[in-house]
Amino acid sequence: MKWQGRRQSSNVEDRRGQGRSGSGSGFGGISPMLLIPLVKMLFSKKGLIVVAIVAVFSFVTGYNPLNLVSGFLGGGLIQTESSTYQPTAKDEELAEFSKTILASTEDVWNQLLTNYREPTLVLFTGSVTSACGTASSATGPFYCPGDEKLYLDLSFFDDMERQMNAPGDFAQAYVIAHEVGHHIQKIMGISDKMQQLRGQLSETEYNKYSVRVELQADFFAGVWAYHSQAMTQMMESGDLEEALNAANAIGDDRLQKQATGRVVPDSFTHGTSAQRMRWFKKGFESGDVSQGDTFNANPL
Repeated sequence: MKWQGRRQSSNVEDRRGQGRSGSGSGFGGISPMLLIPLVKMLFSKKGLIVVAIVAVFSFVTGYNPLNLVSGFLGGGLIQTESSTYQPTAKDEELAEFSKTILASTEDVWNQLLTNYREPTLVLFTGSVTSACGTASSATGPFYCPGDEKLYLDLSFFDDMERQMNAPGDFAQAYVIAHEVGHHIQKIMGISDKMQQLRGQLSETEYNKYSVRVELQADFFAGVWAYHSQAMTQMMESGDLEEALNAANAIGDDRLQKQATGRVVPDSFTHGTSAQRMRWFKKGFESGDVSQGDTFNANPL
């Protein structure tokens, strides 16, 4: 991508170095004795399914349900990271890149939506507290509709390259644009409707709606890419393939297969690799917000 030298967003909170880490008495502050039955459960048949569901849910939404456990069992054992945190040159470059991509999403969505409210990007390390609760960097980037902020630990981009084989700056841009896509859903009232459905549907039925929410965010990321390219020509040869590769890497079916060797469609919350690639590409090829109605699309 040709992103250097372009406008950077001012809607950024830099909380790097203000995260939290364990005290050394146990993982996330949990006593080792309490971990023994937990480990036994995780390696049972039911436990493997739980691990798959948690991994998929946490990976892209950015919220780790296990934080609730660590909060209840070891909240008093968590210590603040050292204030001597010093970002590397690579960290600073990634921060500038993220601010530039956020600025690009602002330019695009201010043009497409008359009522657009620009979200804030929060950069953090370790863990972070939001209106949606506390999350660790291991859970990945996430959007919190409660405070309309995107949360990102820049180390996630390194994880994308090394652990998921999804390298490239446009793959990273796709991640940010996807989270902004959730902000679009908040503005459109979709997030609030999903919250209302949470207590009315079974887990399986709610998961089906969750998949459609995530695929729509992928579509909105594609719409951003279409208009951003028309406005700035930032994209270079191979960039589209980077985004599609990233979408493929975080499909529910692929993540579950890697985690447990099994695929459990009823537990999908984000869509298959094929679906995620298809909806991002549809947004990129059309650039038309009205074509992103994943809730009435059949098949997905």
